[in-house]
Amino acid sequence: QVQLVESGGGLVQPGGSLRLSCAASGFTFYNYAMSWYRQAPGKERELVALISIFGDTRDYADSVKGRFTISRDDAESTVYLQMNNLKPEDTAVYYCKTRVGTYDYRGQGTQVTVSS
Repeated sequence: QVQLVESGGGLVQPGGSLRLSCAASGFTFYNYAMSWYRQAPGKERELVALISIFGDTRDYADSVKGRFTISRDDAESTVYLQMNNLKPEDTAVYYCKTRVGTYDYRGQGTQVTVSS
């Protein structure tokens, strides 16, 4: 079955960096676009970044452009989110997501907390 497992979250000071990973299994990873979402307490889920098949198209939320970079390693079936210059408003649970057939799959999420 499809599984997505996120890792790499944690507590970081403003201006710091984190690299999130999402290990995928149960489907042909290189055939699917992947995305990262986040949800902060009391707020709606927000699309942060997405990457197409082959990685030739990447889109970002305006709030993270220039600071976050999404990438994929098809050999490892893993999608990454490099987050630089983190701000307190980036605090949220981050999920990776994909659509296989008619279903959306996401992982359990990884907590990112940006605080001094």
